[in-house]
Amino acid sequence: MTKTKKRASFPSPDLVRAVLKGHSGLGLAFAALLYLVCLTGAIAVFANEFYRWENPGAERMERISGEAVQAAYREAMARTEGAVEHVLILMPSEDRPWPTVRVDAEDGTRTTWIADSAGRITGELRESWTHFLTRLHINLHLPQSWGIFIVGLSGVALLSSLISGLLAHPRIFRDAFHLRLAGSRRLQEADLHNRLGVWALPFHVTVSLTGALLGLSTVIIGAIGLAVFQGDTAKVYAIFTPPHPAEDKRPAPPIDLRPLFASIAERAQGAPVTYLIVEHPTEQGAAAMFEVESGTSRIASSDVYAFDRAGRLYYEQKAAQNNVGQQILGSLGPLHFGWFGGGIVKIAYALLGLGLTYLAAGGVNIWLARRRDKGRPVPGWERVWAATVWGQPLALAGAALAALFTPAVTLPIWIWAGISLASLGAALVLSPTSLTRIGRAGTGALLIALAVGHSIVLGVDDGMALIVDASICLIGLGLLAISFRWRKVVPTMMQVA
Repeated sequence: MTKTKKRASFPSPDLVRAVLKGHSGLGLAFAALLYLVCLTGAIAVFANEFYRWENPGAERMERISGEAVQAAYREAMARTEGAVEHVLILMPSEDRPWPTVRVDAEDGTRTTWIADSAGRITGELRESWTHFLTRLHINLHLPQSWGIFIVGLSGVALLSSLISGLLAHPRIFRDAFHLRLAGSRRLQEADLHNRLGVWALPFHVTVSLTGALLGLSTVIIGAIGLAVFQGDTAKVYAIFTPPHPAEDKRPAPPIDLRPLFASIAERAQGAPVTYLIVEHPTEQGAAAMFEVESGTSRIASSDVYAFDRAGRLYYEQKAAQNNVGQQILGSLGPLHFGWFGGGIVKIAYALLGLGLTYLAAGGVNIWLARRRDKGRPVPGWERVWAATVWGQPLALAGAALAALFTPAVTLPIWIWAGISLASLGAALVLSPTSLTRIGRAGTGALLIALAVGHSIVLGVDDGMALIVDASICLIGLGLLAISFRWRKVVPTMMQVA
């Protein structure tokens, strides 16, 4: 008899062990950053709802006339001291049913105003919480270029972790519905970690890839410019964005938007304008660029029209004619945040985002449990990780509560930083169980106070504000209920043991 050769398995056990080790090392190196970015991203899905929550008294509308936009634009500029660099006007939409006018002055100051349907400025936009949240997710409140780059690296790390996790678990798809709920805590955590990774894999890949591309876009464009255009990145940007008008710094009256709205209505056959940006409005070289909803089913579905001061159309780009680069660039933001399919998609993105947050936290929990099972526990890191996992929800709730009492973003940043540091400091003296219980109960109590405080301080004139308050209150009550049950369960388990 001839001996049959044993067929080598792929991937080999040595490769699986090596990849698993790399997967664990990558997850641990970026654990806290990934957890924070995923948690804030899941909440930031509802950024537009938070804008409405912070501004419940704003007049709601479906459309606004060009005459009213012109009036709001002129009044906002009149309230600005010094020369104006840009004016960005967001038109009413389903997500934000009122117009805003943002004025960027040449001295670097930026002010955003809310207007009513007649074009009267009714006050500054309150955005301390929403701005704090979105900036924390996008650039960690670090200097813009550095912060975005670091968050982009976290997207690369997350994508790499997903790929290495698949390679490290050859049976992960075969065992997609296998959960060992009766086993040890480590096995339960590992199974849930792997199942969540598989069940929502398309979402995880989409979010991590788009996050990496958004965060590293400057590096990518620089590399393309170096490889194709001898380092001239302006030529790369010109492929994707409208050209700037000829520069002419001679002073002039603010550009009149009314004839441009009339031209858009004729060219776009009444399609709604989503936003417009006016460049150097008080110079002879002023220009205005309009984005108009095209009605196509594409995610990047806006037509672009750009006019000079004389009302001449010098650039036009239809969504249906976008090149591949323009389609990708226009789709990255909506795909990353879930801003493309209405409320159902947002809720799905938020839930999947919380699942991704659990993945980021669960990987460290598995590593800590494995160390303990092998008789090599790391109690110090267990306390630090418990303080991180429950310190961040507590810090975010504290920042949101602080934002009720100030239109500036500075106070929420300091409150968030203070609670985060205090949580880590508490890890020096408290056990992981105590840190978890305090963080969970404290977050629940702050959320209830936030919902009640918001209704008292800002009111609930907008139905969306009422929905947000009710949701926040329910989450707070749920966390308190879990915390109360946890206090009863833990002593009972200790007595049985």
